[in-house]
Amino acid sequence: MSQAPPQPSSTAHSPLKIAYVPGVTPGKWISRWNERRGRALDAAQVEEDRILAVLRSREADLVFLRIPEEGFERPADLHAIPLYREQPVVAAPKDHPLAAFDEVHLADLSGESFLDAVELGSPAMALEVAASGAGLLILPMSVARLHSRRDVITRPVQGVDGSRIAVAWLQETEDQDVDEFIGIVRGRTANSSRQPSSRQEPAKKKARKAPAPAAGSKAAGGKGAGRPARQGKPGAGRTPRRKPGKGRA
Repeated sequence: MSQAPPQPSSTAHSPLKIAYVPGVTPGKWISRWNERRGRALDAAQVEEDRILAVLRSREADLVFLRIPEEGFERPADLHAIPLYREQPVVAAPKDHPLAAFDEVHLADLSGESFLDAVELGSPAMALEVAASGAGLLILPMSVARLHSRRDVITRPVQGVDGSRIAVAWLQETEDQDVDEFIGIVRGRTANSSRQPSSRQEPAKKKARKAPAPAAGSKAAGGKGAGRPARQGKPGAGRTPRRKPGKGRA
């Protein structure tokens, strides 16, 4: 199937800017954007505690943020669409008894000490502390993979509050390319009637001018334009009848 050519953007002079929290991998969406659109795109990873500030300061046109799996209250100035759930894991030193299991329930970890990544400054620092045996750490699998260490094991854990990744943008945003990118994230094809670029195509076709009429034609107002066609005299072109007696020897 042939891909639709990149479409020009009304704001092609400035890149579309996206920001995302650690653990999000927007590469596939960026690739589809580049296939469909002619506008440049800038993407940057931003720490979780700054992601909304980056959006509100317009350093980013839209952001991917981490929200609670349950009980998220959307700020009044934002649009937000939850995309997918993240699997929580528990991290422990590689020689911890946890290594014998494929997955655990939180109830199986009673009596263990747990670390807080926020209190320790970052997930990377918290994993370093977990590697020392000071406690276990629960965090999203994507973040654990991002900061993976050889001296730390992780296992899926059930019975804990999970998290979701959502895409968010400002309510007052008028840039149609924000809607275009969100459509890509939600899996819409280039020809989807819900994509702004697809809705623009019929309008462009109607705006195209009809081809100019050939010079000298009636439509162009050339010679003979507006004149009625000449009609021949009655009987013109017919062979005249001979009178009786004429033409005989």
